[in-house]
Amino acid sequence: MADFLPELGRALPSIGEGLLTTLEATVLGAALALVLAFALGLASRSRRLVVRGAVRVVVEFLRGTSLYVQLFWLFFALPMLGFRLEPMACGVLAFGLNYGAYGAEVVRGAVAAVPAAQSEAAIALGMGPGLRLRRVVLPQAYVLMIPPFKNLLVQLLKSTPLLSLVTVADLTFRIDQLRSATGGTAAAYLLLLLLYFGIAALLGAGMNALERTAKERLGQEGGKA
Repeated sequence: MADFLPELGRALPSIGEGLLTTLEATVLGAALALVLAFALGLASRSRRLVVRGAVRVVVEFLRGTSLYVQLFWLFFALPMLGFRLEPMACGVLAFGLNYGAYGAEVVRGAVAAVPAAQSEAAIALGMGPGLRLRRVVLPQAYVLMIPPFKNLLVQLLKSTPLLSLVTVADLTFRIDQLRSATGGTAAAYLLLLLLYFGIAALLGAGMNALERTAKERLGQEGGKA
């Protein structure tokens, strides 16, 4: 421990860079996953059988294959087909595709959970499908999506150590360098655990606040809890 603390002080700038890289991958991956979740989730409710079938195949394929393998395929196999992405781009794309597929099921389930009477009332008011979705269905479904989206966001964060396997100098990579330099395996990985826990706690608190705000807008009881 006597050797670990001085080396930790010298390594703080590089650890900070790794932390920023991890946060960047988390935010970008989550943004891509959110877009895909809504696109696939809403498309899965299409009236066209071909569209629903195609979406189901894509979602089940992405959910049924390992994120680890997807990341390695993008990094090692895709260049053989003539497409080369930067390591960070491979990570963000893998996270977005994998968690976007899980998010699609969240969107589909939340939209289906909105009482049919709400849509029927909107139809009676002369709202078209698009307006009905934006003004009636999604605001109610949105509240139902936030808790599972929070879980997926934390899971995505916990997947970011995979980036170190494709040469991205993320938080795990920087801490591993510290461990190699000091030999303080227990201390280094304890620090890594605490850093990830802190980030996850902040993300969870932010999502909880978002849920409370969404409930308040709908006038739901417990919105200020």
